[in-house]
Amino acid sequence: MNKFSKELIAPCGMNCALCSRYLAYRFDIRSKGINMAYCSGCRERNRICALLKKNCELLLNNKIQYCFECKDFPCYGLHHLDERYKKNYRMSEIDNLNFIMDIGDDSFLKQQKKDWKCNDCGDVVCCHNGICFNCGLDKLKTKKEKYRWEEKK
Repeated sequence: MNKFSKELIAPCGMNCALCSRYLAYRFDIRSKGINMAYCSGCRERNRICALLKKNCELLLNNKIQYCFECKDFPCYGLHHLDERYKKNYRMSEIDNLNFIMDIGDDSFLKQQKKDWKCNDCGDVVCCHNGICFNCGLDKLKTKKEKYRWEEKK
């Protein structure tokens, strides 16, 4: 399973490869005694950015690949999502989309590999809690809030 791929970049700019639900799915952590929701990625499941598609005809009807292709970019829904992710998860969907728009998705994925690389094993650090699901499952098992970082950046 490829850790970083274009198919794992959601229309809203979320890199699903960093998502706790995708990592739970990738590492099958339920089989290791950790109860977390699974997801195979927005594009893989054809969810088309579930948080935004209800209010976006372009996403709902598959008329755009990324939100930056819309004349209303960034819309209210994306802005609201972005603020929550900046505050809680140390990332910005809008910054991700601007990077992809300006430099391309291949360069974006290369940068993501550097930015979210686990210092211990070289796999991926989760954007939702800062834990590597490859080498940090013991830490995840004992964590009360599985979807939060320990400390503020």
